[in-house]
Amino acid sequence: MTSLLQQAFDPEAFRRQGHVLIDRLADYLQDQLSGTAPQVIPWQEPHVQRDFWQEWLEEPGKQPDFFQTVLDRSIHLHHPRYMGHQVNPPAPIAALAGLVSDLLNNGMAVYEMGMTSTAMEALVVRTVTAAYGWGDEAGGHLTSGGTLANLTALLAARRAKSPGDIWVDGSAEQLALMVSEEAHYCIDRSVRIMGWGSEGIIKVPADAQYRMRTDMLETLLEEETRKGKRIIAVVASACSTSTGSYDDLEVIAAFCRAHDLWMHVDGAHGAAAVFSPQYKHLVKGIEKADSVAMDFHKMLLVPGLATGLFFRERSHSFHTFSPEAVYLFQKAGEEDWYNTAKRTFECTKLMMSLKVFTLLQTYGVALWDEYVTHCYDLGQVFARIIHQHPNWELAAEPQSNIVCFRYLGKGEEELNALNARLRKKLVEEGKFYIVQTVLRGQTWLRVTLVNPGTKEEDLETLLGYLAA
Repeated sequence: MTSLLQQAFDPEAFRRQGHVLIDRLADYLQDQLSGTAPQVIPWQEPHVQRDFWQEWLEEPGKQPDFFQTVLDRSIHLHHPRYMGHQVNPPAPIAALAGLVSDLLNNGMAVYEMGMTSTAMEALVVRTVTAAYGWGDEAGGHLTSGGTLANLTALLAARRAKSPGDIWVDGSAEQLALMVSEEAHYCIDRSVRIMGWGSEGIIKVPADAQYRMRTDMLETLLEEETRKGKRIIAVVASACSTSTGSYDDLEVIAAFCRAHDLWMHVDGAHGAAAVFSPQYKHLVKGIEKADSVAMDFHKMLLVPGLATGLFFRERSHSFHTFSPEAVYLFQKAGEEDWYNTAKRTFECTKLMMSLKVFTLLQTYGVALWDEYVTHCYDLGQVFARIIHQHPNWELAAEPQSNIVCFRYLGKGEEELNALNARLRKKLVEEGKFYIVQTVLRGQTWLRVTLVNPGTKEEDLETLLGYLAA
């Protein structure tokens, strides 16, 4: 090897760097979890960040404390006042598993390239499908994010419910699905990717709590069928991204059974409630779904990306795609669970199952119960606090750890502009991190309470900062 390659692969250098880095990360974790770190987000304008890092590229290896600088200039999910996007602070041991997987770099297209992680994935899938109440006929796989999981599920629905072999022959019919108007935008995107166009997605109005109006399903089905559309599926949200509201899975399941439709649950965030006995009722009916997508990196303490796509009948997982790569698969038609590329978009899939499996074998599902229950409890606590302050209001009573609220002000300032301004000021100061959303034309502040260290006083302090 050349001298540079020798340096890059030197085990002793790695040992020294690793020890220093782990100590630094442990100190960082302690500071963040304690809440003593001064900022949650060290906000800078995009061009400032870009120009700063440009200097580091101009003299490779000359700048000191690279990793510390990355920590200092990044958003801090482990801080109790991180309340922003739906990305959990990963458990440290799962992050260590990520280090192992990154160094091994075992792809998972075929079993021989990912033996350990493939076996682990099968056991992770079994753990989750059992929690859903499914039997031995269930199955699934992990994939890179909720968008890919939802798209893959809808491809399976298309294969199962559309006439003929659509994978080979295409479709001459206008296929469509039904979904709440509050569903994540990736459902709309998936429909368009499949070539169904804007006519392929039928938006079902939401009620005052931003849940699908299931009382309108029959009417919409009749109306759209008369227009010549072939509706093959209903997508339920568990829960919606904007407000954390759960669609009624039992009613949707009954409707799908009555009309021979595929039922898919986008449970990227909220399907994790199945692991909390206290909140499991929110996903009652999930056992009747045909497929469920669930992100481990949103509510189950795993680093991103790690998403599961689960099927009540695992055969659907194998029928979605028809691989032609004979150099990889000697018997492409067999349901050989250990060759995962038959069922995913990825070929060189990351060892994401190692991160999930590490948590399960270390703590069991009891960790997920504690975490989900704590975060959802915080949603109820924050709602109670909002009700106690007359200058604040909720968009809806929260069902999960997502809470939408806004400041009503003390004067005549337009509320949308007021709340957007308050959020911008908060982020630029960096003491908290929250986001905002638009619901029926109104701007609302939005928190996702994902940090296990967040306390009631943090929520009280947040309102104090915003109203100051």
